[in-house]
Amino acid sequence: MSVAVAQAMDNAVEKDWWRGAVIYQIYPRSYQDSNGDGVGDLLGIVQRLPYIASLGVDAIWISPFFKSPMKDFGYDVSDYCDVDPMFGTLADFDAVVETAHRFGVRVMIDLVLSHTSDQHPWFKESRADKSNAKADWYVWADPKPDGTPPTNWLSIFGGSGWQWDSNREQYYLHNFLTSQPDLNFHTPDVQNALLDVALFWLNRGVDGFRLDTINFYFHDDQLRNNPALPPDQRNATIAPSVNPYNHQEHLYDKNRPENLAFLRRLRAVMEPFGAAAVGEVGDAQRGLEIMGEYTAGDDLMQMCYAFEFLSKTQPTAKRIVEVMQDVDRVAADGWACWAFSNHDVERHASRWNLSPAAQRMFATLIMCLRGSVCLYQGEELGLPEADVHFDDLQDPYGIEFWPKFKGRDGCRTPMVWQSDNQNGGFSDTRPWLPVASEHLGLSVEAQEDNPAALLHHYRRAIHFRHTHPALSIGAHDGLKAAGDVIYFTRSHDGQNIFCVFNISDTPSDFELPEGNWTPIGAELGSAHVSADGKLHLGPWQVCLALQQ
Repeated sequence: MSVAVAQAMDNAVEKDWWRGAVIYQIYPRSYQDSNGDGVGDLLGIVQRLPYIASLGVDAIWISPFFKSPMKDFGYDVSDYCDVDPMFGTLADFDAVVETAHRFGVRVMIDLVLSHTSDQHPWFKESRADKSNAKADWYVWADPKPDGTPPTNWLSIFGGSGWQWDSNREQYYLHNFLTSQPDLNFHTPDVQNALLDVALFWLNRGVDGFRLDTINFYFHDDQLRNNPALPPDQRNATIAPSVNPYNHQEHLYDKNRPENLAFLRRLRAVMEPFGAAAVGEVGDAQRGLEIMGEYTAGDDLMQMCYAFEFLSKTQPTAKRIVEVMQDVDRVAADGWACWAFSNHDVERHASRWNLSPAAQRMFATLIMCLRGSVCLYQGEELGLPEADVHFDDLQDPYGIEFWPKFKGRDGCRTPMVWQSDNQNGGFSDTRPWLPVASEHLGLSVEAQEDNPAALLHHYRRAIHFRHTHPALSIGAHDGLKAAGDVIYFTRSHDGQNIFCVFNISDTPSDFELPEGNWTPIGAELGSAHVSADGKLHLGPWQVCLALQQ
């Protein structure tokens, strides 16, 4: 029996492993360099899997490692079924899967299905002329009579979403860089080819996928213009405020209803393997609603995440309650996956200007919310955003909109393992992005020997979640706010846990509901409860209580 088949059987038995799971995102360029070229790689991940397992996470999500010209650092794929030599080989990937599974950690990979690189053989054939076998595999359109693009659709990376191609004398659609042409999901052969890609990796033993820009797959086949978005409805959740992408309501370049049928086909491919997917929903107005649509029932995606807690503004008690109430309203039959940081946004320790106490509170909070959890490498160390000098920038997004938007390099700098060298133990040579000097004192090595370090708090919070099913898979009775305090009850199979969080740096008094409640979570700094059920919450303090 092959390793892939054995794992598929295990996953099928435990097919809901994803529900309430804690998933650790690895940006492979920046995790661990194993061969001294300054770039992280797959064998570097193998080297660090004992550490990952020590966190107690259920799975890893590895950002793209496929063959690519690296114009967008792997999110521009030129071969879906091979590893870029920068990261290693297919055999190295097999070693990642085998080692992770040996440690009880599942492996999810980042599938970028909405677009490819312009260096992909599919696109090279498609752009050759209008009559080749792949002529309709990408989104091609004739210009308007005056030669301008066929619609007003914009690119997230700035400017028109259409690029002129002199070979075909047509425009092609690109929602991101001009070197990232969009695939045409209205063509059945495209869907079939992408499902074959998913099957290739499932047969190689992966346990699931993170689906990049899941709501971008289909475009409006009538090529209708997007309407303008009123200024009071614009926000910078998806694109920086300096980007006119925020000026449109994106009804026709993404978020199309045809996507649901394709997602059902993808789920059918995954189902025999017990694999799970988490979709990235990139939409500033309807993100939660789309999340609900894509995760409803048992034949679509298992999880999706929107951008509500990836926003610039630190969430207040009121805002957290609003988000969770919206989820209850539009996604009650679905399943969210929450994240505060990832490879696309400023690290939340800096984005929200969090004190150490606030970082601990938010770490505990995310482990208590209904849904699954994504943690981004270095989040467990409390890494702040690195200040990358313009001359060191690699991200085309930041280079385009500098200085008002500095891009994504500040959250992508190398992981810090040691404090005694300028490269933080990441590499023996100069890394592809510089290690921030302020990160060195927060290294894994520095925190391992300090029981009070944030790293150990994350370990304790993950363990606490796993040992209390009410927190990992239970229902909740709806979040409520009382000033700066939020509170709710998580329940599963007779286990009821009352959760209270002070979302401020000001002390607050609170009273537990009637009943026999026993304080738990002392290792997480849970507040003491007096005999009459009253508690005094210090700044950023939590209280967790189990009903007897």
